[in-house]
Amino acid sequence: MQFTFTHEQEEFRMVLRRYFAEASPPAKVRRAMETEAGWDAASWRAMNEQLGLCGVAVPEAYGGQGFGFVELGIVLEEMGRALFCAPYFASAVLAANAILNTATETQKKVLLPGIASGETIATLVWVESGGDWSPSATDTIAAPSGPRFTLSGTKHFVLDGASADTFLVLARAKGTKGDTGLSLFLVRSNAQGVTRQPVKTLDPTRKLARIHFENAQADLIGEEGAAAAATVKTLQQAAIALANEMVGGAERLRESALEFAKMRVQFGRPIALFQSMKHKQAEMLLDVELAKSAAYYAAAAAAEGDPDLPALASLAKASASEAYLQTAIHTIQIHGGIGFTWDNDTHLWFKRAKSSEAFLGDASLHREQMMRAWDDEKRERA
Repeated sequence: MQFTFTHEQEEFRMVLRRYFAEASPPAKVRRAMETEAGWDAASWRAMNEQLGLCGVAVPEAYGGQGFGFVELGIVLEEMGRALFCAPYFASAVLAANAILNTATETQKKVLLPGIASGETIATLVWVESGGDWSPSATDTIAAPSGPRFTLSGTKHFVLDGASADTFLVLARAKGTKGDTGLSLFLVRSNAQGVTRQPVKTLDPTRKLARIHFENAQADLIGEEGAAAAATVKTLQQAAIALANEMVGGAERLRESALEFAKMRVQFGRPIALFQSMKHKQAEMLLDVELAKSAAYYAAAAAAEGDPDLPALASLAKASASEAYLQTAIHTIQIHGGIGFTWDNDTHLWFKRAKSSEAFLGDASLHREQMMRAWDDEKRERA
């Protein structure tokens, strides 16, 4: 598979870059991150009314624009570049793909239009107290209750869990373990038996919450006991989406570091002219470009249904995690003493880089998953 952006995709990127430069300058990011929700409802409505971004990768049959995963990656890259504070990743990436991968045709027609328009804020709820990102680690119990179910358990690291109105919760039948007995359920955030607790995190631009379910009423999504494979696919797609978001932030940091190096003067010369600085800038460029290549290729693989998707998703996430964090570290160092201050904006991207490194699993975990996926493929071919 060879990959290049089309002219239309490049134009789409330019439109988004201009939009987010105006909609998400650092001053607005700082204001949004100080709020309880972490995002501005007016900006969210304006984005969806003007650009319809929540429906980019949702098929037209379900109220979306019907584009593919490559276009979704472009949106996320530009959002990451601008550090746009919104429940986009939770709703348009995690929740939307979970429904597309799991739900029945009727359920898709009911649930997806609201997500595509931005009227519904949904999020995927699957991680337990142990912090294992794998669906097989699920302990939350789903018990039949007439035509519906009741859920009992506690979920952690729920993205935008304090502001979402709809939860897609992974739970298991009592007495099952591993990948068996896993089902996806829809729970309204205001349902009886649901308790939400915001969690203070390093990165205030991306809010997390802890959700406790105590016999909360839930509706089954898709087929009972068949959610394991669909959830794994959803998380692979999410890893690719996050990788694209991360390379956008890394590129923004790299550019700001170069701009500052050209401006900052030592011994009568801009520090950009020093040989050591040239080497550091070259290393940053190489790291970011390699991460971009992995993220773009993985997005194209997701759009085409490539059988190597599991390995490519982990490769993209591992590469982007390291490139983003290392670029953030270099950028702070290049800015010198001011780079460590609250008034300088670099720390906003540094904190996002650190939180994104851990979210969905760190680089070590994804390298292990990548090697396991390639080994499985080799065995199948043999």
